[in-house]
Order: sequence, then C-alpha cells, then structure tokens
Amino acid sequence: MKIAKRVLLIVVLFVLLVAGASSIVITRENEYSLVRQFGKIDHVVGTAGISFKIPFIQSVDTLPKQILLYDLPSSDVITSDKKTMICDSYILWYIADPLKFAQTLNSSITNAEGRLDAIVYNSTKNVISSTTQDDVISGRDGELSAAIMANIGGSLDQYGIELLSFETKKLDLPGDNKAAVYERMISERDNIAATYTAEGSSEAQIIRNTTDKEVTVLLSEAEKDAEILIAEGEAEYMRILSEAYRDESKQEFYSFVRSLDALKASLTGKNKTVILSPDSPIAQIFYTR
Repeated sequence: MKIAKRVLLIVVLFVLLVAGASSIVITRENEYSLVRQFGKIDHVVGTAGISFKIPFIQSVDTLPKQILLYDLPSSDVITSDKKTMICDSYILWYIADPLKFAQTLNSSITNAEGRLDAIVYNSTKNVISSTTQDDVISGRDGELSAAIMANIGGSLDQYGIELLSFETKKLDLPGDNKAAVYERMISERDNIAATYTAEGSSEAQIIRNTTDKEVTVLLSEAEKDAEILIAEGEAEYMRILSEAYRDESKQEFYSFVRSLDALKASLTGKNKTVILSPDSPIAQIFYTR
C-alpha cells in the first residue's frame, strides 16, 4: 500500500509539473504569441515576458514581430509610351495586427508574401504605366517609390500588414533594345542642346545689337555735346578777341604777340634763317617805333 501511494503521489506530482509547465507562455521581444483555444484564437500576447494559458486546452503559435524583407521576383512592366522595362525590387514590411493576420492569412508568412507580391506588382505596373520610359530611365527612384507606396495605400490593412518601404534594386531595359533606346535618348538630348544653343546665340545677338545701338547713340550724343562745347568755346574766344581789339591800348600788344607766334612757327627744321621784307608785319616787331 505504501508503495502504491508513493507511485500515485509521484504520478500526481508529475501531472502537476507537466500541467504547470504547459500553462506557461514565454513571449520574446521579436514575436507575438497567439493563444488558441479549440483552434480559435483566444487572445494575443504582444508584450515580451511570461504569461499563462489553460493547460491541455489552449495552445500557442508565434508570429514574427520584427521588420521583414521580401525580395520581389523580377517582372516586366510597360511604360506609358508602350516600352517594356524590367523591374527588380524589394519591400520592407511587418505584422501590425497579428489577430487579423492570423485570421486572413492563416498565420502564414508564405501566404502574406503571395499577397504582397500581387498587390505591389499591380501598383508598380499601374504607376509605371503612367510614366514615360525617359522619366523612368532618368532615375526618379524617390518619386517612383513614393508614387507606388501612395498607390498601394491602405490595401494591406485588411491583412494586418504594414508596408514600410518599397525600394527598386534595378529598373532597366530588356537587353535586346537597350542600346537603341539609349541612342535615341542621346539623339534627343543632342537636339535639345542644339535648340538651347541656338536660342542662346539668338538672345546674345539681340543683346549685342541693342548694346551697339546704345553705344552709337551715346557716342553721337557725346560728339554733339563736344561740338557744341567747341563752338561755344570758339565763340567765347572770338568775343574775347573782339573785346580786346576794341581797346586801342591792347591792339598793339596782341599784334606783337601774334607776330612772335608766326615767327616761331616759321623757324622749323635745321635752317634758322628768315628773310623778311621791311614792310613785313613780322619784321615790324624788330623796329623801334
């Protein structure tokens, strides 16, 4: 009897130990714990630590809580000008609502990636189909990513998924027509550059013509002002001479000075000999009156 009681006690303790162990739920920092009861989710534990469940009746599943990366398969997309391009991209996402995620996607990351693939691809196709190939090749990655994120909007909310970022690894041309497209783009850029150069030359010529005209007008006005000043100066000179010659006391002095100037002007070169007749006005300055 004592042995039977001991065995029974051991069994009871073992059962209690197992029940106690199975009632503990350990939730880590990077995961959600989904507590199920008879297959249905009873509650979700989103805080790291230890919690409890009903042993043998409730079970626990886990879902990742960290940011997840999904590398989308490369796919063909068509631009607004009907050109085919290859898009290779990836997304960053996380489970924002684990209960909704479990109910709609059966707690499957694979199912989630399948929905993400379809939704992101459709949004990428819609955005690029409204963008020309030249704009895509020009490298508007930031604008393209923002447009795709805006196009996706809240369509992933129904799955309890939050999309953090869409990034393009490569958005390129198919190999068979890449060279032709680049040559066409180079030709178009050359034409644009030639147009800008021609417009610049035309504007420069207009500026030069306007400047030349303004310079000509300014020079003409300056020459006119100079002629006026010269005429006024000569008039003033003649007025002074006239006043001087009207004064008999000064007439002889001016005649004397002008005769000296004439004599000085005639003494040029190496020959300094001057022959004058006695009645010459210049000779008169050497006679004493």
